[in-house]
Amino acid sequence: MVRAWYSGSISDFLTTGTDSVIGQLTTHSEFAVLPTQTTAWLEQIQLLKQQLAGLTGSIFFEFNIPRMGRRVDVVLVIGPVVFVVEFKVGEKFFERSAEDQAWDYALDLKNFHQASHTLAIVPILIATAASASAPMELIAHEDMVYRPLCVHTGGLRISLDQALNTIAGDAINAQHWSAAPYHPTPTIVEAARALYAQHSVEAIARYDAGAKNLRVTSRRIEELVDEARDNNQKIICFVTGVPGAGKTLVGLNVATRRRDEQVPTHAVFLSGNGPLVEVLRAALTRDEVARKKAKSKSEKGKVAESVKAFIQNVHHFRDEALIHPGPPVDHVVIFDEAQRAWNLRQTARFMQQKKNRAGFSMSEPEFLVSYMDRHQDWAVIICLVGGGQEINTGEAGIDAWLDAVQSKFSDWHMVISSRLTDSEYAAGHALEGVRNRKNSSLDDSLHLAVSMRSFRAENVSAFVKALLDCEEKAAREAFDQLASKYPIAITRDLSRAKAWIHSHARGSERYGLVASSKAQRLKPHAIDIRVKADPVQWFLNGRDDTRSSYYLEDAATEFQVQGLELDWMCVTWDGDLRFDGKGWGYYDFRGNRWTNVHNSENRRYMRNAYRVLLTRARQGMVIFVPPGDHNDPTRAPEYYDSTYKYLTGLGIPEVR
Repeated sequence: MVRAWYSGSISDFLTTGTDSVIGQLTTHSEFAVLPTQTTAWLEQIQLLKQQLAGLTGSIFFEFNIPRMGRRVDVVLVIGPVVFVVEFKVGEKFFERSAEDQAWDYALDLKNFHQASHTLAIVPILIATAASASAPMELIAHEDMVYRPLCVHTGGLRISLDQALNTIAGDAINAQHWSAAPYHPTPTIVEAARALYAQHSVEAIARYDAGAKNLRVTSRRIEELVDEARDNNQKIICFVTGVPGAGKTLVGLNVATRRRDEQVPTHAVFLSGNGPLVEVLRAALTRDEVARKKAKSKSEKGKVAESVKAFIQNVHHFRDEALIHPGPPVDHVVIFDEAQRAWNLRQTARFMQQKKNRAGFSMSEPEFLVSYMDRHQDWAVIICLVGGGQEINTGEAGIDAWLDAVQSKFSDWHMVISSRLTDSEYAAGHALEGVRNRKNSSLDDSLHLAVSMRSFRAENVSAFVKALLDCEEKAAREAFDQLASKYPIAITRDLSRAKAWIHSHARGSERYGLVASSKAQRLKPHAIDIRVKADPVQWFLNGRDDTRSSYYLEDAATEFQVQGLELDWMCVTWDGDLRFDGKGWGYYDFRGNRWTNVHNSENRRYMRNAYRVLLTRARQGMVIFVPPGDHNDPTRAPEYYDSTYKYLTGLGIPEVR
């Protein structure tokens, strides 16, 4: 892929004819160039030829930003500064969305372009029909990304000169800069959008030494699919990974590469995570409607149906097996968060109450394998497994899959991640039972060891695990390693927590408020978890929509956010999970008081709820622990004080 559609020194650009520059842009364009685009380029080129005279440096038109699937209009590398220039041709005003767009490009380069990590980056927004520039003030954050400068056509040179006279440093080698590797880490929504638009996983995911096995795992799964088809085999494989390591990305990659229903190896992506399915479907549908310029209701409906076939709720897939006696149309199915499939008791109860099938005697994993086993030739099941992610009653864990295959489907081949033996995956006795099975093997390439969600610090999940396991020494050590890269703060004042979020988030970086589904006594702080946030609106709508996460009003629970992520997070901590000096106390609010939770399984769900909440933020988070109220016995300060003391004792700084 060409990094920029036109590049060269500024001196060469100034002496090259305008038609020649447009010719190169058109030649390298990945799309058919419309007259409106040519007109925009023409205006940009003419302005830049006027404003850049006398400057020494390099210019890049249509510079590729892989993670966002977009291109920066112009990048200028002059002296010690990288200027990111976004044009809004014909616009009179500096819209907030356009300013955020320029800022997003600058942040993307800073975070993911290797040669930009230590450089000063100045985004500039040009509204070509504006009558005047906004007040010019160079304001830099700690990472040397400046707030966008908003200028009219005559203000570009002024802003360039101001920055160059202010920012010191050695001149950048533009050739080395442009050739440096780009290591993006997209959100799952960004990844799904890019993959569905036929971008390769290589184009949107990082492949440095720490995360190289994302590619290895994807390729291994592809090999297993081809092997099953070529040899008429039935294979089930188990992919493990730490939170945010890219398990869902791997599954989406396989599904998008094999989404053509006319191809025998067609694959479908299945998840029991309802909010994740809703959000991904909505995001892909919105993108496809825009890409295809669908306007009528029927056109939009066709787009939605095609997306719906690509990403399905696993329970709907299961219900098809009840209706039709034959095999599914799909030979390859990917089960996301497979450990959350229902156990025998939960499945039997559902079948009896909702489907009128008394005496149903299979767990959900067993029934799903039996459905795929109806194929007479070959089939592949890909189970994506997270550790410590079970948060709901009736979730079977991964041993239900192993037990089902071991006891009922002896002809199926099992290829198991070698890390499934770790205690956090709770495979238990079932794994011991399959070790000596002739059709079973352990595979190192099926484990994703590095979190990619928190691109600033890869050991956030290790810190959270140690925190929740009450391993204080390990938690402090992990926090020391990530503190400089991944800001975490704590406060007892919700307004300060929100101010902290606003001070850290830039551009369109997304932030939100989360709480445990058991957090019943946050209502005095205007956080009512009984009012369910709509995940589609919360994750996808803009900052002008009160239902969006940006408003920091509606708190999403672990059920709405599992499998998804934001850039910044405000995690609220209620009295349901309390540190008592040695370990955790578990409480459920009933009626007018907190009651002890004694059931070990329910305790695990509650701890895992906080594990989910504490691992959703990509860039940083603030934790709000209420101060309590001496006059309210349901919010006694002692319910919160020890937790606050424990967290600050791990090194988490307080917001003052």
